[in-house]
Amino acid sequence: MNQIYKNRLFGVVVSIFVFCSTTFAQSSDTATVRFFNGTATLSSKGLSTFPNLTLGKPAALFDLSLGGEKFRFEPTLRFALEGFKPWSFIFWCRYEIVNNQRFLLKIGAHPAYSFKSITVVQNGVSKDIMRAQLYLAGELTPVFKVGKNTSFGPYYIYAHGTEKDIVQNSNFVSFRVNFSNIRLGEKYFMRLMAQSYYLKLDETDGFYVNTTVSLNRRNFPFSVSSTVNKAIETTIPGDDFLWNVNLIWSFGGTYKKL
Repeated sequence: MNQIYKNRLFGVVVSIFVFCSTTFAQSSDTATVRFFNGTATLSSKGLSTFPNLTLGKPAALFDLSLGGEKFRFEPTLRFALEGFKPWSFIFWCRYEIVNNQRFLLKIGAHPAYSFKSITVVQNGVSKDIMRAQLYLAGELTPVFKVGKNTSFGPYYIYAHGTEKDIVQNSNFVSFRVNFSNIRLGEKYFMRLMAQSYYLKLDETDGFYVNTTVSLNRRNFPFSVSSTVNKAIETTIPGDDFLWNVNLIWSFGGTYKKL
């Protein structure tokens, strides 16, 4: 990568962080409602809907969200449990354009780092090092609300790999259905998210289905979930069938300025 391209790329990343910091500060000054919440997850296998970014090993994931009523900064930090090595870091900035009883529209952008262990030879000695691969991405999320606990809608994300030896252009288009409160009695409920999606990674592409189901207890911070991902037809390298089991701790809440 030449120096001019590096400088331009650095400028893009800095601009994203400046945008997030500025909008978050504006939100903190004007909004009376504050959000800080997140989840910490232990997963039997680190999955990604992008096969080239799947870890395939036990992992720890930390998803955070902080901001006001419109702007959110939502970092995701993922680690392999073996040696607690970084797997991927994603720094989402999201903005809600519309949010009412029937419809939600959000946009977002992020820089993300995917970490790979590679072997290099220095002075005739082989050793493993971590290589960080930078991606820049944007998303569009329209959500139609059928009721208090049911929603559906399309989702689109585009990601650009900044190194020439990684995937340059990723296009992800899906249709999602969410059921956020499937009653299982007075104390327990389920959440279900099902989606079908089309993924194109440079010259390869494929169609997939994906389902995540979680078992929750009301007013209890821990839950259990499982994700299943199945390829229908694909030319993208990777496993055609993936699944995992997750233990999730949820924390945080909503705060108001006094």
